[in-house]
Amino acid sequence: MQDNTLWWRGGVIYQIYPRSFMDTNHDGIGDLAGITEKLDYVASLGVDAIWLSPFFTSPMLDFGYDVSDYRDVDPMFGTLDDFKALLAKAHGLGLKVMIDQVISHTSEAHPWFQESRADRTNPKADWYVWADPKPDGTPPNNWLSIFGGSAWTFDSRRRQYYLHNFLTSQPDLNFHHPEVRAAQLDNMRFWLELGVDGFRLDTVNFYFHDQKLRDNPPVPAGETKTLGAPDANPYTWQRHVYDLSRPENLDFLRELRALMDAFPGTTTVGEIGDDNPLERMAEYTAGGDKLHMAYTFDLLNEPHSAAYIREVIERFQRLAGDAWPCWALSNHDVVRSASRWGADEDPIAYPKVALALLFSLRGSVCLYQGEELGLPEAEVPFERIQDPYGKVLWPEFKGRDGCRTPMPWDNAEHGGFTAAGVEPWLPVASRQLPLSVAEQQDDADSVLSATRRLLALRTAHPALFDGDLSLVDVGEALLGFVRQKGEERILCVFNLTGQAQQTRLPLTVDRALDGHGFTHERDGETLRLPPYQAAYFTVEPHS
Repeated sequence: MQDNTLWWRGGVIYQIYPRSFMDTNHDGIGDLAGITEKLDYVASLGVDAIWLSPFFTSPMLDFGYDVSDYRDVDPMFGTLDDFKALLAKAHGLGLKVMIDQVISHTSEAHPWFQESRADRTNPKADWYVWADPKPDGTPPNNWLSIFGGSAWTFDSRRRQYYLHNFLTSQPDLNFHHPEVRAAQLDNMRFWLELGVDGFRLDTVNFYFHDQKLRDNPPVPAGETKTLGAPDANPYTWQRHVYDLSRPENLDFLRELRALMDAFPGTTTVGEIGDDNPLERMAEYTAGGDKLHMAYTFDLLNEPHSAAYIREVIERFQRLAGDAWPCWALSNHDVVRSASRWGADEDPIAYPKVALALLFSLRGSVCLYQGEELGLPEAEVPFERIQDPYGKVLWPEFKGRDGCRTPMPWDNAEHGGFTAAGVEPWLPVASRQLPLSVAEQQDDADSVLSATRRLLALRTAHPALFDGDLSLVDVGEALLGFVRQKGEERILCVFNLTGQAQQTRLPLTVDRALDGHGFTHERDGETLRLPPYQAAYFTVEPHS
């Protein structure tokens, strides 16, 4: 029987973006009560857990990723009692609850920063990253903010610059200070004692900086840029050697793991944006004494050929050791996979086979709200753009609003997200209404029905849940691998293209698994897969 303290190992985590899930108080913004109301639907998918993007007290300049109180709920989303009710309902449905932790930086409105910026001698003077200007008054070094411009902003009170990897209103904490580390661990303990089952850790490799403040070198001509930002962003022109992924981070992750180990059955998944993301994932999750799992942007980027995905898997396996990955194709920061990968493909068939691949990989999985519906990216006109990232880099980069628009529950006005006549914080995309939950719920051919079938298949077969993975040769156009746990071996083959493909079966197979909704043709040792189809076979023991 699966050890329940290891539920996360192979578990599927459904990401909820609270602002856009369900609005029950009719202010155009989703809330915790709305999430609680829709938890039965989430549980019906067959997922193991939910991850809630930030709902903490915040000025909302970066929509909750700028925290001003780590231990309370922003009134926009409800109250701490609303969160406790959500937690109880989720646990009653057998769902674990993970919450975002944004501990590398705070809002400038946080009391810690208000005190720190007052002068250079107060008790929290060194809780943030402060540095003197160069003699000519310019910033201390060449580090850049992901959101545009220098990563340094001058503060007239201290006559110093402070570091911010994101917005100027998101000052970076100084993790070299032991009191900062202790304070953030205490904030996390607060939620663990309330009963949460784990944390998604925002920018988990950004906690420490180089204390010598050395300049980052440029990316050499022809070399790969970082995957953590769009190509139009100058941030990608530097090698991020000194501003993130510093060696001191490993010791803090061990401190964090010691805290988690005091609450058996809890888990962590870290977000890694790095020049060498898979290497960092392996480093941060190996050894059983740091993160439980992490995800990178390797499958959250644009390349998606079978050859590319094969190379990502090969590279991770080469580096991984005992590391455990968490795979995702979509989240609140990237263009939805149905558009990013499937723009020129069949809009219904492609998301199904992409999800089949995702649910068959070795590792845990994050499934982003609406991904189970095959939702395409929404077009948000410039005058409705909310994301500060999009406003800075428009029009080359339109920001992240297109994947954050409200969830379509039915095809009524605003998709049933909020009351008629209420203007939602972002417009509901008309092209998403025919893909609403109500429209797909009873359609056996829908992406929603396929999601439920595929998750049931994963749950029914231990090899698919947390077995080993071995790549097999099925030609360039197809992707194939064997999942194995104990005596169970399953061959998985995917055709992510719009053309029929065939291959010689690489192993002696026993029988085809069914119940997943895909079709194939088999003639002896030849397997033919129509466009956007997958096949699963049990493999004979000694093949």
